Amino acid sequence: MMIELLFYLALIIVAVSALISVFNLFTAPMFANRKNESTNEPFISVLIPARNEERNIGNCIDVVLSQSYKNFELIILDDESEDKTAEIISDKISEYHSNNKIKLISGKPLPNGWLGKNWACHQLSQEARGDYLLFLDADVRVKPNVLESCVYYQNKYGLQMITCFPTQLIKSFGEWLVVPLMNFLLLAFLPLRKVYSSPNKSFVAANGQFLFIDRNTYEKIGGHSAFADRVVEDMEIAREVKKAGFKLITFLGGSSISCRMYEGFTEAFNGFSKNFFPGFNIPAILFFFLLIILFLAFLLPFTLIFMNPSFLIIVLIVMMGRLFISIPSRQNLIINILLHPIQILIMLAIGVNSIYRIKTKKLKWKGRYI
Repeated sequence: MMIELLFYLALIIVAVSALISVFNLFTAPMFANRKNESTNEPFISVLIPARNEERNIGNCIDVVLSQSYKNFELIILDDESEDKTAEIISDKISEYHSNNKIKLISGKPLPNGWLGKNWACHQLSQEARGDYLLFLDADVRVKPNVLESCVYYQNKYGLQMITCFPTQLIKSFGEWLVVPLMNFLLLAFLPLRKVYSSPNKSFVAANGQFLFIDRNTYEKIGGHSAFADRVVEDMEIAREVKKAGFKLITFLGGSSISCRMYEGFTEAFNGFSKNFFPGFNIPAILFFFLLIILFLAFLLPFTLIFMNPSFLIIVLIVMMGRLFISIPSRQNLIINILLHPIQILIMLAIGVNSIYRIKTKKLKWKGRYI
């Protein structure tokens, strides 16, 4: 009786998830290169918070300064880096000495009640002169017409905010065990198009790696200062934007916006632990219940199949769902299918670790406790 109950519970969950995955396969907004044909060319401030980013910041500066859209400034904040970040930025400023778009500022010490990235973004916003602000992580790579495309989308859809989940560049086995989980959770449970098309505040997703927002909107919701101590500030900003009745859209990066988010298993595990539990914005007991549901639906059937062959149906639906998610995510579907049980097991471990680290304030990121 218990096995039969588990079968139908898991079947309902994975079937709904697969349907959402199919919906996203055909409808998820994909960031594409677009030419701005409007006479509206707002001034854009590209804002990069950089803490210990020596391996990324040089390339990031190069791709930003290669934009086809010319009405912008680039401001980088060195957030008390302990490596050569500031030195590399200074060298790039010298390299582009004829380009007056780039500016380096030194971050002030972190005040009480603030998290590091939020404080850095707040300082950047105070320096910015743009009508629009693009908060961009140093590890994100953008094609030359991304700024122009943002202006195009803003004009066409009347948007106050654009955010994007970059296409993840996965280069090690350890990363394959963790990084695909982000798009799995995003595309298996959220109809991404609804972030734009539905006024329902439940349909919200954002990624602080790439967050383009109208200056007036940013100030009306209080900017980063309104979320000074929030770990997942990007989601909080998106919720407030939607709550205030403004329009936002969440894209997948496609071939235009990409990122190698983490290098190696340990960095990926710790990075996801930082965001997993806070990102759901629910009590710990409900989040733990969610982890149990994920275990029952997406992992347990792979063992119960040996007790009851009927669970093969659930396994096949799960595999199809991973196929539907891997395609728009531009990920290797064979790897995701083969590693699925291990990925889910690791996701559960990340979830438990996320609750523990956040509740005990023992989570450390880039040399700072969160």
